[in-house]
Amino acid sequence: MPLVPPRVSPRRLRRLVAGTAAVLGVLGVLLWWLRPFGEPALTGKLTFSTGVRTGVYHRYGQLLEQALAQDMPGVKVRLETSEGSQQNLQRVASGEADFTIATADAVAKYRADGKPGAEQLRGCARLYDDYVQLVVPAGSPVQSARDLRGKRVAIGQEGSGVRLISDRLLRAAKLDPAHDITPVAIGIDTMPAELQAGRIDAFFWSGGLPTNAVRELSERFDIRLVQLGDLVEQLQASGSPARYYRAAVMPQDAYARARNTSSVATLAVPNLLVTKEGTDARLTEQFTRTVILSRDRIGHEVHAAQLVDLRTAIYTDPLDLHEGARRYYRSVKP
Repeated sequence: MPLVPPRVSPRRLRRLVAGTAAVLGVLGVLLWWLRPFGEPALTGKLTFSTGVRTGVYHRYGQLLEQALAQDMPGVKVRLETSEGSQQNLQRVASGEADFTIATADAVAKYRADGKPGAEQLRGCARLYDDYVQLVVPAGSPVQSARDLRGKRVAIGQEGSGVRLISDRLLRAAKLDPAHDITPVAIGIDTMPAELQAGRIDAFFWSGGLPTNAVRELSERFDIRLVQLGDLVEQLQASGSPARYYRAAVMPQDAYARARNTSSVATLAVPNLLVTKEGTDARLTEQFTRTVILSRDRIGHEVHAAQLVDLRTAIYTDPLDLHEGARRYYRSVKP
């Protein structure tokens, strides 16, 4: 005689189905949560090329190193100071560094020049914008870059992004960087002291707001920031890679002690987190995750980092996204 299952009321059946679905849902979440623990922990070493010690790149790197130590305790991170974007890109392309920060215009030039390893560069995230800053003593007669003719001007080190931008701005101002000014090839680590001592008349800097070295200078010496907004249109008209510059405004309180009576028109260029195509995908995914999730912690000290935004981070033009970074963005896609 065949077994006959007990009759179940429709109401009880609905409860059983609902209960089963709830259990399966909880199990699914639990399995997803436990999934990473089934993968071996990331181990090894990585090198992050930053910038000069008194610049935003390096301070950002120091704080990011702390966040990475929490998120990837098995990976030893080594920071390497540099002259700036151009040297940073060369290091990643050659394998001397695994990750770095560089401005989008510097990346575009590196690729356009066909530098070794340029085709291997990949983006992980668009970070914050650098603001171009022309700093002079408060009593200087300089009101625009065009007034720099005959002046002693610090234009950045050879391997820096500042050098690229200052050369382009001077040309846009109808000045020859090699002959119409006295160029001084130093970085932000020495620019402020040279200006204060009167050994230079002005300096260009490109960095997040505020840059500590400029802020500290303003607290001990009267300075003024010179507008550069009158050069933006001409600069953009020169084409790629200058197309990555945009018109921007530095608020009057960006440097509260500077002798500016209003906001300052200038230009800005995005910074990109850069790696190489061959960098391990899991490592790159976690690195990118830490960069995005540590925004608020880092932003307490590096205010520019507060502008890192998940919605815009994926736009790493002119670089394609690294596969590991793409995995991260897919995992958090709403």
